[in-house]
Amino acid sequence: MNTYLNTGIELAYLTAAALFILGLKKLGSPATARNGNFLAAVGMLIAIIATLLNQSVLDYEWILVGIIAGSLIGAIAAQKVAMTDMPQMVGIFNGVGGAASSLVAVGEFWRLLDANGTVPLDATFIAILGVLIGGVTLTGSLLAFAKLQGLITGSPVTFPFQQPFNFLLLASFLAGSVYLLIQPANPAIFLTLTTISLLFGALFVLPIGGGDMPVVVSLLNSFSGLAASAVGFILYNNMLIVAGALVGASGLILTQIMCKAMNRPLTNVLFGAFGGDSVAVGGAGGAEIDKTYRSIDSEEGAMMLGYARSVVIVPGYGMAVAQAQHGVRELAAQLEKMGVDVKYAIHPVAGRMPGHMNVLLAEANVAYDRLYDMDDINTEFERVDVALVIGANDVVNPAARNDNSSPIYGMPIIDVDKAQHAIVIKRSMRTGFAGVDNELFYKDKTTMLFGSAQDVVSKLVGEVKQL
Repeated sequence: MNTYLNTGIELAYLTAAALFILGLKKLGSPATARNGNFLAAVGMLIAIIATLLNQSVLDYEWILVGIIAGSLIGAIAAQKVAMTDMPQMVGIFNGVGGAASSLVAVGEFWRLLDANGTVPLDATFIAILGVLIGGVTLTGSLLAFAKLQGLITGSPVTFPFQQPFNFLLLASFLAGSVYLLIQPANPAIFLTLTTISLLFGALFVLPIGGGDMPVVVSLLNSFSGLAASAVGFILYNNMLIVAGALVGASGLILTQIMCKAMNRPLTNVLFGAFGGDSVAVGGAGGAEIDKTYRSIDSEEGAMMLGYARSVVIVPGYGMAVAQAQHGVRELAAQLEKMGVDVKYAIHPVAGRMPGHMNVLLAEANVAYDRLYDMDDINTEFERVDVALVIGANDVVNPAARNDNSSPIYGMPIIDVDKAQHAIVIKRSMRTGFAGVDNELFYKDKTTMLFGSAQDVVSKLVGEVKQL
């Protein structure tokens, strides 16, 4: 009977792993992302049921309490947390995953120590790896959450000899790890290593600016997967090993995609102290730019849009904050009724997490075939009559091409400035995450339409209907 049960559990784990892989594949496209998420959820349900059937589980009462509490928290969070707060929510989830992995590693170390008076070499090594990755993920994620939520400053926080101090912490952890591998029956050293990992996680994220927090959250997501995979080895659980490895790999790939979209190496994000609130103003070659701009009202904007042959809408974080995606879809529908060709240009790092704009527009029932990646749409802008920028800033800033002294120089952007006309909807002339003034706002072909994206788009819809 035990043999059949164990075989069934392993087959269930194999099925769950296959569903995880298939789900990840489908998450790569907005058209199939919902199905992918469902498949991955089914896979996790199968894995949980199989684990509960394992005879090594002795106490189901506390497990049931945890399932009920976690389900309630998850359901409430899904209903209450706004789309604009998704990066913070993901950060918290990463931190909880890291904490769980770290606690399991500590628990297994203590259990083996109490049972045998010592801990096997392989278990000690995995426990050390678990508390390192899990601890860094926990405190790093909490600090990233605090920066994104505005609980602490989003600017890089540095202090004298910061990097040498971090190096000293890491060297201390390595030295303590070597000692523990030689003398595993030493809980004081193990607890010291756990404390160092928690401190290192906070210091790891502290000097990174708020503008780079989405990249950090993605990287910490990868760490949480690696921590889970490490714990899988100490528990001899194949499902944890596979699932953790998948999360770790996908999180790392996503981090690389985001860095490529900003044309910055990961080392620059982590150690460059960039992304704070400082303001840099300059034009090509660092020269001062003419800061004269032209503003219009909703009636003029509607006329420009309504009488255009082609319009490209460029959504950004401002649209997400204002929850204007439904109004944008209605505006596009009105323009299409007038024979205007409407497309959407999506930058990989528009918003505060990858896919942010895709999800928002999908929520408003915008057709997937209207969404174009930056590389695909940039070749068309010279033939576009009007580019409508809604709450986007750094991702349309020509300084990334023209000003080699700019912090965002070299970052691929959406070529809005090449369109015949550009309308920019913004609340004010404030800079974006990078703290860099936007050359686009002052160009002759650009007009500013000030106000909340939701209010302005609503007025544009009304004016277009009257044309």
